[in-house]
Amino acid sequence: MTDPTTANEHSKTWGVGGDLTVNRLGFGAMRITGQGIWGEPADHDEAVAVLRRAVELGVNFIDTADSYGPFVSERLIAEALHPYPDDLVIATKAGLLRDGPDQWRPDGRPQRIRACCEESLQRLDLEQIPLYQFHRPDPAVPFEDSLAAFIELKNEGKIRHIGLSNVTDEQISAALELTPIVSVQNRYNPTDRSSADVLDRCETERIAFLPWAPIGGTSGVDDATLAGIAKAHGASPRVVILAWMLALSDCIIPIPGTGSVAHLEENMQAADLELTASEVAALAGLAA
Repeated sequence: MTDPTTANEHSKTWGVGGDLTVNRLGFGAMRITGQGIWGEPADHDEAVAVLRRAVELGVNFIDTADSYGPFVSERLIAEALHPYPDDLVIATKAGLLRDGPDQWRPDGRPQRIRACCEESLQRLDLEQIPLYQFHRPDPAVPFEDSLAAFIELKNEGKIRHIGLSNVTDEQISAALELTPIVSVQNRYNPTDRSSADVLDRCETERIAFLPWAPIGGTSGVDDATLAGIAKAHGASPRVVILAWMLALSDCIIPIPGTGSVAHLEENMQAADLELTASEVAALAGLAA
């Protein structure tokens, strides 16, 4: 990871795939759906407003999936933002089925991935998906077979770049033997760094690392260090956590999600919050 002594020298942007330049604080569009990531949002107009405000505040990387809703998040993105700004990168995913609120089931069958891509293209009103991600490997389907579907879709021009999610370092190696991988999305936050080896691999390979649940698991942390740093910067603990992640590595693109304009505006403060090297090092202790 980036040397904490140079924490304030990180780049504000990242080139996804080398050709899609995005600002390093993105937006995760999972929570613009209903409770349990199921069905329509409680406040449709607020969800649309969140998406539009995110773009106004400089977000040009939005992460979603066909399983969010399911289908609701993708549809709302198109409703709120189409025709899209020229620099907006929309990343979506395939590989999970939904049976109800908070229920997720892997489905990595190649024919299913192909069908999901066609449907996502229609819902998002895109001719090509900029970044298409395998949401989760399916134990019932060989990983290489699932990935082959993504490669075929890329060769056909239906997707521009391929990403992975919820994978191990070994699965990244297997994928890289078959095709370029431009992003990896794993759970990562100050109290859950089980994917530290994956982050290191992403740095080595120049792959974007998209931490999901970047604040998850830390909202209830009663930590004097975190509270003190937040007070020193006049910011909330959640903003400090996002700034900490931005300072860790140039390849990290946090994608905090919310269905509230107020929470969105708060999260975006992290893009301009500069932590000192000692503060970055001190926050590492939250994992204990």
